[in-house]
Amino acid sequence: MELTTLVYETDGPVAWITLNRPDRHNAFDETLAAELQGLWKHLRFDDSIRAVVLTGAGDKAFCTGIDRSWAVPQPSSPFMIDDPGMLLGPKTADLWKPVIAAVNGMACGGAFYLLGEVESIVAADHATFFDPHTTYGMAACYEPILLYGQLPWGELCRLALMGNHERMSAARAHQIGFVQDVVPFDELRAAAGRVAHAIASQPATAVEGTLRALWAARQMARAQALAMAPHLVTLGNTAEAMAEGQASFASGQRIEPHIR
Repeated sequence: MELTTLVYETDGPVAWITLNRPDRHNAFDETLAAELQGLWKHLRFDDSIRAVVLTGAGDKAFCTGIDRSWAVPQPSSPFMIDDPGMLLGPKTADLWKPVIAAVNGMACGGAFYLLGEVESIVAADHATFFDPHTTYGMAACYEPILLYGQLPWGELCRLALMGNHERMSAARAHQIGFVQDVVPFDELRAAAGRVAHAIASQPATAVEGTLRALWAARQMARAQALAMAPHLVTLGNTAEAMAEGQASFASGQRIEPHIR
């Protein structure tokens, strides 16, 4: 796959995707949106990849949303909309492999189409989070909906309503649970890679079944999610996965856990 706005690398069972438009603060245009959607879909077929890290080029910005020079054609009817941000997310592309975001700077506006569909966020200590929509006279709709459940209600409201008047620091994002780790910029790749490699070291079907259960809990009512649980257990607890796990246990080797 030829890529012009992304850098794609692999490190064993972990794929690294870098948004590579640093001169535009890694804002997404038509090409990046199409390439990223295509890459998510491609990864569904690559069984050698068990986890993904998503980051941005440089140290200024993870992503600042849509490139404002991209004029997206819209239907004439007010009841229909083409939102290019909906091309960006791994879950929207039906990829059910864990994605870790390594936030290397500003993350704002349309960046939340991405952060709203990842499993964990590791941030550099200078990273900031904000949504400028309201300042520029636009309703922020998709972004807070996608983030719902990742932030406490009041924090989500502040993020969506304050526009350019306030930015959430990496430290505050960590304090409220939006971000799971905050590290110096030069340690960001190692920190995100540690999480991704740990997840990728485990039986893939067990991880993917657990992932589907987590998202069922987030997106469904409790009773609906619980009704799915027996089916996800059956799908995820394959004989191959169980054998892989039991072989690890029988080997006598034990994991030295990282204490957070």
